[in-house]
Amino acid sequence: MPNQRSILLTGGTGYVGGRLIPLLEKSGYPLRCVARQPQHLASRVQSSTEIVQGDLFEPESLRTALDGIDTAFYMVHSLGTGQDFEKEDRTAALNFAEAARHANVRRIIYLGGLGESQDGLSPHLRSRQEVGDILRQSGSQVIEFRASIIIGSGSLSFELIRSLVQKLPVMIWPQWVSTPAQPIAIEDVLAYLMAAIEYSEQESRVFEIGGPDQVSYGGVMLEYANQRGLKRWTIPVPFLSPRLSSLWLGLVTPVFARIGRKLVESLRNPTVVHNDDALQAFPDIRPRSSQAAIARALAKEDQEFAETRWSDAISSAGSPKSWGGVRFGNRLVDSRTATTHVSAERAFEPIRKIGGKTGWYFATWLWRIRGYLDLLVGGVGMRRGRRNPNTLTVGETLDFWRVQAYEPNRRLRLDAEMKLPGRAWLEFEVTESAGATTIRQTAVFDPVGLLGLMYWYGIYPLHRLIFAGMLREIVKAAERTNPPNTFPEKLTTASIGEDVTHANTSS
Repeated sequence: MPNQRSILLTGGTGYVGGRLIPLLEKSGYPLRCVARQPQHLASRVQSSTEIVQGDLFEPESLRTALDGIDTAFYMVHSLGTGQDFEKEDRTAALNFAEAARHANVRRIIYLGGLGESQDGLSPHLRSRQEVGDILRQSGSQVIEFRASIIIGSGSLSFELIRSLVQKLPVMIWPQWVSTPAQPIAIEDVLAYLMAAIEYSEQESRVFEIGGPDQVSYGGVMLEYANQRGLKRWTIPVPFLSPRLSSLWLGLVTPVFARIGRKLVESLRNPTVVHNDDALQAFPDIRPRSSQAAIARALAKEDQEFAETRWSDAISSAGSPKSWGGVRFGNRLVDSRTATTHVSAERAFEPIRKIGGKTGWYFATWLWRIRGYLDLLVGGVGMRRGRRNPNTLTVGETLDFWRVQAYEPNRRLRLDAEMKLPGRAWLEFEVTESAGATTIRQTAVFDPVGLLGLMYWYGIYPLHRLIFAGMLREIVKAAERTNPPNTFPEKLTTASIGEDVTHANTSS
């Protein structure tokens, strides 16, 4: 185990800070996280991690948080706040620097932004670099990393790129889209931040970090489109101002217009690496290319999706009303549950037998029509059936699906192989608790471009009918295997994206 060097992390609820937490916990360092609202971090950390209440605008709380700390990560900024975010960033940094001086913090590790001051930095980049200057006034050693576009599933830059490319077959191409940048993968950023803990020199340093290739924001968008199999056309325009661009971004992306404006203003500044000090100081880290970073982000997204249980996202107060399901990242999800008093084994039996000669329990004729249509466009259709009517194995075909995951009496996950403008999955999960069994049925669609979105929303009324009927009939099939007087007359069904509680699932 490493020496007992106590580490403080600020910004643990943010994108980079949140990804640092498990790495710091795994490393074995005593870790303390400071948060304005500690309850927001409680579910994200291990029991060995200390959480303390602290506010960057309340100096006394920072003195308590930094007491006994050797190394502090400063991972906060005020980009999402009001117009005076520069003043807020300045005040927060001054308070933190003073508290670090008082607590004799040895080292501060900070993530800022690339950009040359002579280029007339945007307010956002100017503020990021000013924060580094203020932290250096604390008397602590400051290791500052300056990065350009950070590519990773869930990052603000990546989500902005995704939204633009997915929704716009024809994209307006302002001048700022062609400004040189040097993107870096989030995994490489995290590697640098972790390596800075054991950095051997004692002087404060500023390291410029980036991938091996220089590429514009537009280049990243085109590469994303290429890896997603999307054809996109661009229309260069010389006049789209940051303000107009921010309003446009507010319409077509999930980013608030005011944040979009700050980002666009920053994109007018070249953000490229001018020296390779980081490569010399950290020889074990060799950042991947932007192409590899995008591929990694997409793969990581798939991995996180595979490990997710959509039920965890359902609020105890009920699901939000939405037409078309709920969006998780790029995916659209329709999830619904039914509760019965048969055992988990009994509840899973009709799921285990689904498809093939058994059919799909509700409107099987519609499933067959879908299969015929798939054949017409060169797909596999329903002709493959299933190998065995009673057993399943991972990797085998089931009509126009393939078994992606299978846990007997618990879980079946199917990956669609019919022709679609995107990717689709259908999953069934069975859980037993307190004398009742819950069946969760989840349909997930990952649309490709505008056509994919049109497909999902266009047939959603039919999907809604079919998915609800299928779950209802699966419950009936499970209950037919037991004496009828042992089950309740009513079942409760919840559906993400609908009015959550519906009494009596029977027709």
